[in-house]
Amino acid sequence: MFGIRLIPDKTNYPFLAWRKTFFAISIGLIIASVALMGGRGLNFGIDFSGGILIEVETEQPADLKKMRELLGELDLGEVSLQEFGSVNHALIRVERQPGDGAAQQIAVAAVKQSLSTYGSEITYRRTETVGPKVGGELIQAGIIAMIVAIALMLAYIWFRFELPFAIGAVIALVHDVVLTLGMLSLTGFEFNLASVAAVLLIVGYSMNDTVVIYDRVRENLRKYKTLPLLELLNQSVNETLPRTVITSGTTLLALLALFIFGGEVIRGFSFTMIWGVVAGTYSSVFVAGALLFYVRPQRGPRADKADRFADAERLQAAAETDTSAVDGELVGLLADEGSAANEAKDDKQKTGAASRGQRSPSRRGRRSRKAKRKGR
Repeated sequence: MFGIRLIPDKTNYPFLAWRKTFFAISIGLIIASVALMGGRGLNFGIDFSGGILIEVETEQPADLKKMRELLGELDLGEVSLQEFGSVNHALIRVERQPGDGAAQQIAVAAVKQSLSTYGSEITYRRTETVGPKVGGELIQAGIIAMIVAIALMLAYIWFRFELPFAIGAVIALVHDVVLTLGMLSLTGFEFNLASVAAVLLIVGYSMNDTVVIYDRVRENLRKYKTLPLLELLNQSVNETLPRTVITSGTTLLALLALFIFGGEVIRGFSFTMIWGVVAGTYSSVFVAGALLFYVRPQRGPRADKADRFADAERLQAAAETDTSAVDGELVGLLADEGSAANEAKDDKQKTGAASRGQRSPSRRGRRSRKAKRKGR
């Protein structure tokens, strides 16, 4: 079996040396995204804008021009039509009608009555109506959900690591969200509740990538006390690069399958996720790590005295290290005592051998004198 390696195990790309270039690119993309959202805006779906949405299916390719002419005679305000997934499917949007739900149902009935003269059979696949109050509440709920998600991520990183790590992670998250909204504004994909869910998923995915890199940075801060911070950050990003690329690549494969084969209903969701994964990977590698060079995480003895909300895992690791050191000292003392006892035993044996050697001549002398006496 032959293994395929997209990224070598050990790389040394100078990511931090390019930090100013990528910061400039990110700032430019953020400004462009904000300008797009302020100018073109987002293509709010019926979930947010309110109104009537009708999806129809025709036996032959839908003649949008003829449908538009028939519906234009109803005086229902703004009516838009577009192909939806295939040439046999069409999506009809009608602006919110004055009045309550009964007024919306009357408008739906008028649309169906008008299309009855289309000339071929039409199947109504779905019909939705959303009021302006509901749409406004959903917009508010979506904004609150994004803000709460980012705030909770800030608290999580602050507790797990330190405040400088939390600052870098949140800046990267805001970067990803703004770029995603700007891309949706540029492409004109519908922004609905599914898009809000996609943005929240992007926040979680991007944070996961960032945490992997930050965890390696923290580990290297403990391991290399004197290594310059720029080199340490660059080494940490390179060490996690294979994992980042492989994880993002496999996720993109699944999302591309959804985008191509999932149908028009989830195409906007899958596109948002695809762009979000690309932006999240980019920010994790080129933005999040480089930001630590400017916010300066603590290292050395001062890092052990971080505030009480920061780096609980590191304090636990320090306690484990102290325990290991004590155990090592005990083992060393026992080994010293054992070696001293062995040396004393060896000395005793040598002394005994020497004394035996000294006694042996006197014994030989006594034996020789006894032999002489017997001879006499």
